[in-house]
Amino acid sequence: MISSLLGKKIGMTQVYDAQNVLIPVTVVEAGPCSVVQVKTVETDGYNAVQIGFSTKKTKNTSAAELAHAKKAGLDLAPRVLSEVRLDAAPTNKVGDVVTVAAFTEGMLVDVSGITKGKGFQGVVKRFRVAGGPAAHGSMFHRRIGSIGMRQTPGRTWKNQSMPGHMGSEARTMQNLRVVKIIADKNLILVKGAIPGANGDDVVVRTAIKGQWALPVVAAPAPAAGAKPAAKPAAAAKPAAAPAAKK
Repeated sequence: MISSLLGKKIGMTQVYDAQNVLIPVTVVEAGPCSVVQVKTVETDGYNAVQIGFSTKKTKNTSAAELAHAKKAGLDLAPRVLSEVRLDAAPTNKVGDVVTVAAFTEGMLVDVSGITKGKGFQGVVKRFRVAGGPAAHGSMFHRRIGSIGMRQTPGRTWKNQSMPGHMGSEARTMQNLRVVKIIADKNLILVKGAIPGANGDDVVVRTAIKGQWALPVVAAPAPAAGAKPAAKPAAAAKPAAAPAAKK
């Protein structure tokens, strides 16, 4: 069973749960994803399934991409391709379609994406450096300041915070709870924020670390008029050891 889906970030909104608590959620259009290629240990050395999301025009598709899509029975090449590694041999076949039915409400997922690009930024914004005094006569406000010492060591230390390009990095938000699934519109509502701007491509997969922390579902209450289940018999107390003779 594939535990990952390609999707697109739609935006953020708010929904109410069963306890009338307002929850901030991110709407993700996940799938449908077509299975373009199936890889096994015998053919490729590992088990994986290649899935595709969305489509692109034929004029923007290379001949190799179009032939790869035609081999899978698709008329148009997917705009996004990604592999999903599997532990066992895949049960899916080329041409199958994976939808949001692979996920359930209440489960935890990890969402990966590319963060928003901020361009070239200084240390105040990029690393939250305090900067200098704000007074007019300071002449030192948002500059980086000293980045090294004198003759010793005579160089800049490694990992020194300096101005540079900010954003546009791969990030993963872990253990986000699936609040709601709208299957007819291929939408997943996850609690909290995810990386990227609205319209960016994301990957939604089953959480790797947090599934064990889900609460245990209580047993259903007995029906009206039903006799309560008998309590298990208490374990017999061990016999007391005989008193030692004086």
